[in-house]
Amino acid sequence: QVQLVQSGGGSVQAGGSLRLSCTASEYTYGSSLVAWFRRAPGKEREGVAVIYTHVGRTYYGDSVKGRFTISQDNAKTTIDLQMNSLRPEDTAMYYCAAGGPGITPVQALGDGRELPYWGQGAQVTVSA
Repeated sequence: QVQLVQSGGGSVQAGGSLRLSCTASEYTYGSSLVAWFRRAPGKEREGVAVIYTHVGRTYYGDSVKGRFTISQDNAKTTIDLQMNSLRPEDTAMYYCAAGGPGITPVQALGDGRELPYWGQGAQVTVSA
């Protein structure tokens, strides 16, 4: 079973930056893509970024496009989410998740129900 361990997150003022990391227990997590999701209090979970690990192709949610960057290391065991120009509305619990082939970018940036492997979550708080 693939295990995902998250690190990073924390608190920052608006306009600042934070970085999240997601480390897998095996190469490519036995899957094809890794995505970052977030859930703010009272809101549905939403996908913010996804990377197809074999080809390195990335996709972003509209709310973070141009501000967040998803990347993977050469060993393809760690996926990072660099978050710049953070806003108070980015405050949420962030999760990484991994999934197998056949998951489309639309699905990967949805609510994540198609992805079977999840990290433990990390809080990101952005103050005004």
